[in-house]
Amino acid sequence: MRLLTMAIVAMATIWSCQPKTQEEAPQSSSQILFENLQAIAGKATLFGHQDDLAYGIGWKYVEGESDVKRLAGDYPALFGWELGGLELGHSQNLDSVPFQTMKELAVWAHNNGGVNTFSWHPFSAVDSTKSSWDTDEVVVQHILPGGSHHAEFLVHMEKVADFFKALKTEEGETVPFIFRPWHEMDGSWFWWGASLTSPEELKALFRFSIEYLHENGVTNFLTAYSPDRHFTNLEEYLTWYPGDDIIEVIGMDNYHDLRQGEEGLKAAIEKLEIVAKYAHQTGKVAAFTETGLDGIGDETWYTETLGAAINATEWTRKITYAMVWRNRDLGHYYVPHANQPAAEDFKTFVNQENIWLMKDWSEFSQQKK
Repeated sequence: MRLLTMAIVAMATIWSCQPKTQEEAPQSSSQILFENLQAIAGKATLFGHQDDLAYGIGWKYVEGESDVKRLAGDYPALFGWELGGLELGHSQNLDSVPFQTMKELAVWAHNNGGVNTFSWHPFSAVDSTKSSWDTDEVVVQHILPGGSHHAEFLVHMEKVADFFKALKTEEGETVPFIFRPWHEMDGSWFWWGASLTSPEELKALFRFSIEYLHENGVTNFLTAYSPDRHFTNLEEYLTWYPGDDIIEVIGMDNYHDLRQGEEGLKAAIEKLEIVAKYAHQTGKVAAFTETGLDGIGDETWYTETLGAAINATEWTRKITYAMVWRNRDLGHYYVPHANQPAAEDFKTFVNQENIWLMKDWSEFSQQKK
């Protein structure tokens, strides 16, 4: 009997030392985020707002404040942040948001059930005095591996990686997020854009950036691909696409079409369908990664333009989130304030059953656990 007991103990010890199978390993925070986004495709679209917790019309850095919450009674489900300037060691980003504050607000958003997404408009690694919008010299070919300024670009990437690795809760848990680098590459307004960069160079830059983050310990994120509106079919949309293996979010930025009346709306719908169909085909999630109407001069823009685009067809309803740009002040804003003519229309838009704010998304995510 004693020998039998010893044998059982020995077998149990051996079994406990065996590595866990992939199925037994806990899911990463980014995988959970991805699956939750997949689960709402066709059911709901998260509403997002750039810099929503940092500042708004008439206020800056007030705890718990939000222009969306002021008007809608709840926070957006998705919060956009910008990293431009981080690569040079600046303490604040391009829009004067301190990076430490941004980090704290992003953790708060996560803890309260929201989703964070980061864009990056870096200064040039060839000439650090030049911003993303300086397009008077070629940059991308010089910062790729083997390029004259690749070492400088590695310094930039290291700072981004360090920032992302520090995105943790007080308990030390990693905060999942969506990273959206090199966006609107099909336009000509950035140094990585179509006027200065070939598709193959952009793909190489995109792939290098994501692989660098993975290799340097940043694994808690989804990657978004988001060209602007310059496509009419799938082949054109995929011109700059770096590959299914490194992309999880299939997106589009589009301001222009949604300012062009009925014809523009029709074009935007067709492009959203291209995005959604490719996401469905490849098992990704689809998103309207950046849009809006500055100043919201059209009182029904939210319901009759953005809402109409999202709700147009079974495919556009598969868009999992739509994010509008920031509220700097009364001269530059994308979410209306209480006395603005579009305020009631905005409330009607976010009160639609399939447009979710933070409470809706948080409750859904909790139920999925």
